[in-house]
Amino acid sequence: MKSMDVLDRTNKKVGEIELREDVFGISPHVGAMHQVVVSQLAKARAGTASTKTRSDVGYSGSKPYRQKGTGRARAGYRGSPLWRGGGVVFGPHPRKYKIKVPKKVRRLALRSALASKAREGKLVIVESLEMEKPRTRDLVAILKTLNVSGKTLIVTGEFQENLALSGRNIPEVAVIDTELLNVYDVLNMKNLVMTRDAVEKVSEELSA
Repeated sequence: MKSMDVLDRTNKKVGEIELREDVFGISPHVGAMHQVVVSQLAKARAGTASTKTRSDVGYSGSKPYRQKGTGRARAGYRGSPLWRGGGVVFGPHPRKYKIKVPKKVRRLALRSALASKAREGKLVIVESLEMEKPRTRDLVAILKTLNVSGKTLIVTGEFQENLALSGRNIPEVAVIDTELLNVYDVLNMKNLVMTRDAVEKVSEELSA
């Protein structure tokens, strides 16, 4: 196991934590991460695009004009796809874009994402980030003290309302708990800040 410093909100070392080798120390599996990210993005699609076929458009079924003698092309139905305002051929219809990914692949992908942040030196572990009341500038000051800048994902062991409210007004910061931890958010953010209890909880869940 690899040990890592645990910091307080003033960037001082207050202890160490052992990172599980099978979670934070594996060689990142790029294929698994790609598969899960594609699945997440596909699942986020609404899939509500819809068009009307010739049977759905609201036109009379009668022939618009006589077959011969008008000098125009033969036509039998006003809602034909050939006409403006007619039905759409092979247009989109409501569907689900969900892509199923095996559970083992999802777990491997999340371990790989966490390991990649640890390998890049973008993982910061803090003892606690509990706040007495929501205040955005306090969280900004904490991140600045921790030398964390840019897109940052903060992960806590349990949902902390005051912390979440403090972070929601910071454009490049997202605050979630371990229940919402996912591959896309980890890879999409430059930095990963985790509390000690979050690391312990994630390690236990992913190594089981």
